[in-house]
Amino acid sequence: MTVTREDPDAIRVLKGLEDGSSSMRLRAALAVGTAPDPGFVDKLIERCAVEPEFFVRDMLTWALTRHPVSMTLPALIREVRSERAQARSQALHTLSKIGDRRAWPAISWALLSDADDEVARSAWRTAVVLVPEGEESALAGELARQLGRGGREMQLSLSRALVDLGEVIVPALRTATTAPDPHMRAHALATERLLREPDTGFEFAIEEAKRCVALGGAGQEG
Repeated sequence: MTVTREDPDAIRVLKGLEDGSSSMRLRAALAVGTAPDPGFVDKLIERCAVEPEFFVRDMLTWALTRHPVSMTLPALIREVRSERAQARSQALHTLSKIGDRRAWPAISWALLSDADDEVARSAWRTAVVLVPEGEESALAGELARQLGRGGREMQLSLSRALVDLGEVIVPALRTATTAPDPHMRAHALATERLLREPDTGFEFAIEEAKRCVALGGAGQEG
């Protein structure tokens, strides 16, 4: 269908995306994804920027992935430069689900260090998905600059992103273990342990790393 002012079905769905009931908004997003139409792309992206409920945002993202990449990619790339943090975060999340590496140039180093934690976390995950072959080391170096940032959930997100890059992260982690900031050193040691021993829980790894740093150790064998 084509979205026009005269199309009652389109009007109903568009209104549904803004309904006061989250269940109605969820149904509307599901309807758009089930019967994709390029005319809804802008509205879906607009709603992603303001939708308060996580599960509705996730359905909006799913609906966007059901549309042609030629329509969604340019709009999402514009959105990662939005002044609204949620708009940036959700656009990044959607780009990670689409997985088209043509979006890689939009993942700037500024996004990887965004002042908003949710934006930064989304940028880390998306960068790992989209990074072109041969640029993993450079990405690892940029991600390593964020080691020690935030609380446990934030640090766990960064460790997971780094570990997903594989062995290429080791030089960046080793450099971080000599940083002046003890939080960065501990986080680097914990991440390296997770790389070596994937079954190790993050809580255990970070506590062990903190003890090692407090005792002045490097936490490296050999």
